[in-house]
Formats: sequence, C-alpha cells, structure tokens
Amino acid sequence: MARPTENKEDKNPNEKAFEMSPSLIMMISNGIMLLVIIVSLFVMNVSLKSSIDEKFALLSGSQEQGEMEEDGEIRQEGVLLDLGDFILNLADTAHRRYLKVGIAMELSKTQEEVEAAQAAANAKSSGGHGHGSTSVVDPNAEIAIVMERYKPAIRDAIISVLSNKTSDELSTPTGKEIAKEEILEMVNNIFEGQREVMRVSFGQFIIQ
Repeated sequence: MARPTENKEDKNPNEKAFEMSPSLIMMISNGIMLLVIIVSLFVMNVSLKSSIDEKFALLSGSQEQGEMEEDGEIRQEGVLLDLGDFILNLADTAHRRYLKVGIAMELSKTQEEVEAAQAAANAKSSGGHGHGSTSVVDPNAEIAIVMERYKPAIRDAIISVLSNKTSDELSTPTGKEIAKEEILEMVNNIFEGQREVMRVSFGQFIIQ
C-alpha cells in the first residue's frame, strides 16, 4: 500500500516565523549604515583634532621664533633706561589732580654697541686674554653713561605728554596706551634715528 505523500507545508510549520519582512530588513540596514556613519565621524573628528593640535604647535613655534628673530637675525636685547618717578599736575580744570608714575623704557642698541657687546662676549668666553688686555670693558656700562646725557630731554618730553592729559584720559587702559605711544614718538625724535624706543612701561600709577 502506497504511503501518503507528506505535505511540505506540514513538514516545516515554523518556516514562516524565520522569514524577515522587508521593513525589518530596511531597519537593520539603516541601523548598520548609521553605525558606520557614527564610526566614520568619530575617526574624522580624532584625525581633525590631531591635525589642528599639530598646526597649533607649529604656529606657536613660529610665533616664538618670530619673537626671537627679526629679518633673519636673533633679536638683540635692548637697553633698559629707568627714568624713575614722575609727580606732575594733570590737565583737569574742575579739580586739581596729580599723577605719580614710574616710567622705564627699552631702547634699541646702535650697530657699534651691538658689535661691542659681541666682542665683549667673545673675550669673556675666551677668558679675557689677548694682546696684553687684562680686563674687558662692559659695553652696557658705557651705554648707561651715554643715556645719562639724554635723560633730561626724555624726562621733559614725558612731562609734556602727561601734563596735557586729564585724569579721565589716563584712567583707562586705552588712555594709558595712547600716552605710551605719544611718549615713544617724542623720545624717538630726540634720538633722531640713532636708536629706537622699543617699549615704554609704566610702574606704579597713582592719580590723586
């Protein structure tokens, strides 16, 4: 007697349960794509941050080098001129106001002074001996002597600038910077191009 044929549908009753619907497949695909995008963005962010840090380090190094070099040469140390304290009347009309300020400035060296400083440094490194020389002249001491001759004219220029300012003008950072620029310009005129004022600094600054 022939055995009845088996029904394929009866043989795999759970087969349909394992079939994924198109919407489920699309959700899984979208999830995988989203995961790939997130990973890619993370990798790009890490690479970009590394590149920015590297460029920032190079830029910082270039800026430091720019401070140390000028026209391809190492920037020479300037001459520090301490002008002491100034006590003077300000230009206020309603009430009399006084200013007490300490001022110093850094001046550039002449070419002769730079060469003298280099010669002194070379002589010091070699022990200061040679051609019967027993001592090395300090070039900075000679510069200080020269600067003493200019101090009266420089102090007069500073008093001229500051005494024409009001307390309101000098009470703001901007007003102080303007005063420094004016002092720098007037003192540069005194030197007539022989040297340059590199920086003007205010010490104690009291308005009463």
